[in-house]
Parts: sequence; C-alpha cells; structure tokens
Amino acid sequence: MRAVVYRGVNDMRVETVPVPKIGPGELLVKVATCGICGTDLKKIHTGSHSAPRIFGHEMAGTIVETGAGVSRYEVGERVVVHHHVPCGDCYYCRKQTPTQCELYKKVGVTAGFEPSGGGFAEYIRVMSWIVEGRGVVRIPDGVPFEQAAFVEPLNTVLKGVKLLNLAADDTVLVIGQGPIGLMHAALARRTGARVLTSDLYPERHAIAARFGLNDPIDAGRENVVERVFAATAGRGADAVILAVGGNALIKTAMDAVRMGGRVMLFAQTQHGEATIDPGAVCMDEKTLMGSYSSSFEILDEVTDLAFGGYRNGFDLTQLISHRFSLEQAVEAIEVASHPKADSMKIMLEPVVGGGAE
Repeated sequence: MRAVVYRGVNDMRVETVPVPKIGPGELLVKVATCGICGTDLKKIHTGSHSAPRIFGHEMAGTIVETGAGVSRYEVGERVVVHHHVPCGDCYYCRKQTPTQCELYKKVGVTAGFEPSGGGFAEYIRVMSWIVEGRGVVRIPDGVPFEQAAFVEPLNTVLKGVKLLNLAADDTVLVIGQGPIGLMHAALARRTGARVLTSDLYPERHAIAARFGLNDPIDAGRENVVERVFAATAGRGADAVILAVGGNALIKTAMDAVRMGGRVMLFAQTQHGEATIDPGAVCMDEKTLMGSYSSSFEILDEVTDLAFGGYRNGFDLTQLISHRFSLEQAVEAIEVASHPKADSMKIMLEPVVGGGAE
C-alpha cells in the first residue's frame, strides 16, 4: 500500500509499505479521508518523535477485515477511528483528566512502524483496546466520510468549551479562525453566548459567517483588546479562547478578558516558558486554564453534533479548503504548514472520492 512516511525533521516521503496485519480482536480499515492536524505538523517540524512513523489521526474509512473474536463490527461498515482511548478506571480518569491516563497516552492505531495514528496511508490496523473501548464509531448512512473525520477534533473543541462553563449572557472572544478556532466559536455560540472572532484573514470571517458568527475583528487592522472592551461596556470578555499556536498572543488574551474571567489555552501544545502578569491572576482573579485532546464522556454528544448536525446545517465540510491524494501528500503538508487566507482544513484522501458516502 502507499503511505506517507516520516523519515526525520521536515522529511516526509510517499512510499510503498506492507498492509498491516491484524490480530485477534483487531480491525483493518481502509482509509477514505484523513485531516492534517496541527499536532501532526508540530511532530513533523520539531522532531519530537523518532522516525520512521506514519502520522494522521483525524480519519474515517471502511472496515475490510475483522480479527478473531470481533463480533461488534462487520466488514463493510463505515467508521470513524480514534487512536487513543482512556481506561476509565485509573486515578486520572476518576479525576476527570483522562488525557493523562497511561492507556490514553498509548497509541492503538498504526499503518506500520511505531504506532502513530497511521491515517496518512491506505490502510490502518486498529488494535483491540481501541475496538473494545468505544474508539471505533459507526458512521450513519447519509453522512459523508469527510464530515465524520471531524468527530475527533470536534470532541477536543467541545471538551474545551464545556470546561469554560459559558452562560447565555457571556461574551466570548475566540482568537484564530482556522478550523479549530471556528469550531470553538460555533460551539460557544450554541450556548447562547455572544461570540467575537479575531483573525488576520477576512476570508476566514466569511466562512465563520456561514455558522452564524457575525462579530468579526480584523486583527490585521484593528486593536483586538480595544474592540472587545468597546463591545462589553469596558469590562472585557467573560472568556477568551486562544486557538492559535505559540505564546505571543497569551498577553492579548489576558488583556482582553475581564477581571474574574477565564482564558483557555488550546493550541499551546509545546512545553516552554511564557511571560504572564501574576497580578492579573491573583488580584484581578483572571483564570488561565488549558484543555487538551478529547473526552470519551462526551462522545455521544459529539457524534450527535457531527452526524445529526450535518443534516441540520452544521456542515463541517465547509471548513475543507484543499483535498490531496496520498501521492500529493508532501505538497499537502506544505500547504497546511504555511496557512494563507484561502487555506483551512487540508484533507488527504487515499481513496478517490473519499468525501463521498
């Protein structure tokens, strides 16, 4: 089969590798489509993971083989596959922080080499604890693979929005209107809160408007903090979601939130140091918090949003700006690595017509 193999920092190659063999309790899934995630790009560009590997985890496809003992799934079923599942019983799971669970940190999907998701390939092997742990989700008839591939990132976003505990009279600022930021804004709006969106590109605000987001801030021309204060009688936002990587905008987020408000870091997935004003946390009682990865406690709500929402106007395929075949994967990763006004979610589609039902 063909796969996109990580061979070192910024070294991605389209190669022929063996189709993974499955064991008892496992599944072999033919990948129809897989989104390129920002975490994939960080791994590729920073060398945080050893080579060789096959990345990709926002994936949907069709079961083509079942291992001995599998009775819950059948060949031919269309599914979304998660590459992590929590155990549900350990200390961290009991304390509602399942992403720190040791089983959750263990990747259970591979297309070869060290398990790393494997969605950038034609086939993936889904290991038994993923199959047993609700990590494989059936796609209803009428919902395209591309919509279904958003289940995992949508889960991460909904988890973060829920942690903010938004109220209908809140004002929320979402910094960044790429696919993740736009989903944050759309889900925050569903709570009844007023949502302000900030981005450098007017083209992204135009896409956001399709989801009912009509309070844009042109971050390239306007002072974001001043706009937020003007919109909130001088208080600042009740909550700010920072959906842009890097630390430069943490200060903007903290300045834009009101006293007693909450700032959520969502895209700061690299360890390092950042400067903050401790008085803003202590005396101004501003809460700085984070949210990372998904929660299986809200999986049913997420699938209702993704699958039911597709039929009722919540069409996430509108966020897709580019589709590439596996043979074009190096170009696809280059496009995803250097976002422009016309680039949003980039999809790799090993199967021709991967967006079809």
